[in-house]
Amino acid sequence: MSDFPPGFQFGVSTAAYQIEGAAEKDGRGLSIWDTFSRTPGTTRGGATGDVACDHYHRWESDLDLIQELGATAYRFSISWPRVQPTGAGPANAAGLAFYDRLVDGLLARGIDPLVTLFHWDLPQALQDLGGWGNRDTAMRLGEYAELVGEALGDRVKLWVTLNEPYIHLVLGHVLGVHAPGQQLGLDLLPVIHHQLLGHGLAVSALRRVSTAPITLANNYSPVWPASDAEDDQTSAMFYDLVQNRLFTDPVLLGAYPPIVEGLTTADIDSIVLDGDLQVISQPIDALGVNYYNPSLVGAPQPGEDLPFHRAETIPGYPTTDFGWPVVPSALRDLLVTLRDTYGEKLPPIWITESGCSYAPVDDQFRIDYHAGHLTAVREAIAAGVDVRGYCAWSLLDNFEWAEGYDQRFGLVHVDFDTQERTRRRSFDWFREVCTSAAPRPDLQGGPTG
Repeated sequence: MSDFPPGFQFGVSTAAYQIEGAAEKDGRGLSIWDTFSRTPGTTRGGATGDVACDHYHRWESDLDLIQELGATAYRFSISWPRVQPTGAGPANAAGLAFYDRLVDGLLARGIDPLVTLFHWDLPQALQDLGGWGNRDTAMRLGEYAELVGEALGDRVKLWVTLNEPYIHLVLGHVLGVHAPGQQLGLDLLPVIHHQLLGHGLAVSALRRVSTAPITLANNYSPVWPASDAEDDQTSAMFYDLVQNRLFTDPVLLGAYPPIVEGLTTADIDSIVLDGDLQVISQPIDALGVNYYNPSLVGAPQPGEDLPFHRAETIPGYPTTDFGWPVVPSALRDLLVTLRDTYGEKLPPIWITESGCSYAPVDDQFRIDYHAGHLTAVREAIAAGVDVRGYCAWSLLDNFEWAEGYDQRFGLVHVDFDTQERTRRRSFDWFREVCTSAAPRPDLQGGPTG
């Protein structure tokens, strides 16, 4: 992998609720995922993140694993209810102190902290007030960002405001299979807009207290029409606008795509207030791209309420244990499409997540996955796309949301009964990738600045 550009960074990603555990430790408040996962029938096997990987107590040895891996970047998220137990008010000192130690521990090991502010664990107290359907939640995200920025902003190397707002919207507010478990039909604009407004307010707050670059991480999926039939083509175009542009156009272009009119029963002007889009479209320093697979989309089938049908898999391609098709070339196509769509408005790109669920410790499948997707990134760079880094999802097997502990994405296997960590073959392979990389400048003011 030494033919990546100088300064290209290889890293790993995790998220707070999926690995930390210590759900009631040191003043942490309740999150929507605590409430949801403790509700019978919501997760596979009734699993919760109460203990997860116990990273809260084992963080030093977990950081040693990243150092051993040779990764120069670690993307992790802050637990909002650990810092603000009710989502408002002063910071919980013990909660902030944990992340203070974590950031210092990374820097001491030569690893750049890439910090995500919101990775789906909204404080339950804010959900009780309406969650992302309430404009006030966006204001609270801005305040939370300033608290965290004041504490860590002198050492964080890249801020990520939101993780996958589209996935949080669909799984948590349309299908109800993720927290907060809502099924809002198509009256979705408040949840969409307030997430984006929260992003913009967080950008403003972070600019006041930190000089580190700022991004958000969207989940992108190249859309393949199911056939040449007009109704399949129309549905595929609609799906592409929803997943790939709804949370990107407002940030990079300062405007929603036209489909937004069909996503609310209210007057749009009562939700999108004067000045909101200016706040949302403040310049960012990078665009985070989470990629797992393309989508095969056609017209809705009988009895379906949504205006499209997304196939569970795509014939002719291998699949992960999750059943997701593995198509590395689609990542190259996605990156080129982003460049062609947004042109000079597109900032440098970070692959903030990519990975596959595969259980064995002897995991050639995962090696092949990452090798293929890194090749796709290299091809996109050769085609003129400015990509600065690749974070493998994930460092550790973890609590995989509604799937509990059945799906395993880690370069490191975790025995959840004993908390024993076992390096998979993919860990050893990725270590060779990391150590073969060209020397990189410091990230701050460097690759994403």
